[in-house]
Amino acid sequence: MLALIYTWDMDGLNMSNRFLIYSILLSTIGNLIAWIHMNAQFRWEWAKGASFITLVGIPISWCFYYSTRYGVEHFGHIWSVRMVGFGIGTLVFGVLTWIFLGEIPSIKIIISLLLAAAIILLQFMNL
Repeated sequence: MLALIYTWDMDGLNMSNRFLIYSILLSTIGNLIAWIHMNAQFRWEWAKGASFITLVGIPISWCFYYSTRYGVEHFGHIWSVRMVGFGIGTLVFGVLTWIFLGEIPSIKIIISLLLAAAIILLQFMNL
């Protein structure tokens, strides 16, 4: 995974923007794995085993650690990283729950997902 990040051609980006891309990518991957880690038990029997639960925690921790690290490098503080991570996590959870568990979002959930997207976008505005 790390090789993918370092070999991706981003010659036109400054280092701060690279850190932002790394942060968003790792947060998304971490949330994808975390969803499987916590919710696959409701769909697949293999996800209930102790070895699965223990081993999958390692890549999740790695992704979130470096996502936070790169996010702070870009933003210069932790609050924006937290808000972007929250928004990404909420969106990933909503999409994967719909796809794999078949829970169709209600209007209340759709509004919440839109608010999560708005939280992410607010972090990139110069207010």
